[in-house]
Amino acid sequence: MTSPVDLPIRDDMIRLGQLLKLASLVEDGVEAAELIRNGMVKVNGDIEERRGRQLHDGDTVTVGAQTVRIRTGS
Repeated sequence: MTSPVDLPIRDDMIRLGQLLKLASLVEDGVEAAELIRNGMVKVNGDIEERRGRQLHDGDTVTVGAQTVRIRTGS
């Protein structure tokens, strides 16, 4: 696995489904829901099943071989 890519966000929190689209890991919400439902999305190394999971500064999200790390301005 490669090093995580930092992904800056404007607010203190972002939901998992939104993050997947922002990071271009999926094309739309339907694809995000399908990946999550099939156990293909990990948050901080653990499989995540909630599309609405709140993510904060420092959290990592992995889909396949791609990992992004949330970075906030605060």
